[in-house]
Amino acid sequence: MSQFKSRAVRINQHGGPEEMKIAEVMVGEPGPGEIRIRHKACGLNFLDVYQRTGVYQLPMPLQLGMEASGIVEAVGEGVTHLRVGDRAAYASQPPGAYCELRVMPAKCVCKLPDNIDFETGAAMMLKGLTVQYLLNKTRPVEGLQPGDHILFHAAAGGVGLIACQWARALGLQLIGTAGSDAKCELARANGAAHVINYATEDFQARVKEITGGKGVKVVYDSVGKDTWDKSLDCLRPFGLMASFGNSSGVVPPFAPGSLAAKGSIYVTRQTLFTHIATRESTQAMADDLFAMVGSGKVKINIAQRYPLEQVQQAHRDLEARKTTGSTILTL
Repeated sequence: MSQFKSRAVRINQHGGPEEMKIAEVMVGEPGPGEIRIRHKACGLNFLDVYQRTGVYQLPMPLQLGMEASGIVEAVGEGVTHLRVGDRAAYASQPPGAYCELRVMPAKCVCKLPDNIDFETGAAMMLKGLTVQYLLNKTRPVEGLQPGDHILFHAAAGGVGLIACQWARALGLQLIGTAGSDAKCELARANGAAHVINYATEDFQARVKEITGGKGVKVVYDSVGKDTWDKSLDCLRPFGLMASFGNSSGVVPPFAPGSLAAKGSIYVTRQTLFTHIATRESTQAMADDLFAMVGSGKVKINIAQRYPLEQVQQAHRDLEARKTTGSTILTL
């Protein structure tokens, strides 16, 4: 059986960025339902930080990374949607994208259209598919119509900047929060109808002011602990609190009865990997994302590039909120 050398980022225990080390690993042939892919670029996400720190517990040693793009080198038995030589991109479990070469399940790997380059492909899959399911599938019970207000936290991040553009394309009035004036202006430039600097403004008060006291139909929140309570108070009756991350910490337990008092509101905790559980759903969502990017309605902002060897610094900058837009690791 053929074996190929690959550089890969691994950790042996949960902890800080210093736990990530470059290791030489051997990569073999794909089995049934698998492919071998040689990466051109890898995406960086806060999900990687959760896995590194142990917020999400995974077996050790662990090879990190959840999205990348590259060229298919080998195809296992039963894989029909990909061929050797195809340009491809993915957001997929299990982790392992921080590397030059890997064998992985083919289910969530999609052919990358010729009009989308490898760096964009690596930067957009996890974040873009997240926005796709949030704005199209994670909707309040009363639905969303053009002109409706929605609140989106961390609007200048990788997911946020895509959401600003996608929401504008849908005719939604996105209210974006960010932690500095510069980040707020970036969100506005990408389509946010209103921006709030939560470091200097009370976002709950501003949301009520913007919506004439009504509140928003839905809050999309990847921040977690720091924004949770006020976000619930930004919702109108029957509104939806859509949690999809916890960059500031895990939301503490709360009494379900409090949702009644705030207007019979709904709460959901979403994850991309439920939505891309099948080959069919993955491809349908990816087709929607590729169409949005291909049309120019959504542009992927790659604001940071780090060589694979600088992965520790990339994580430090991400955790310190020094990044905007998408970040990639180059090979």
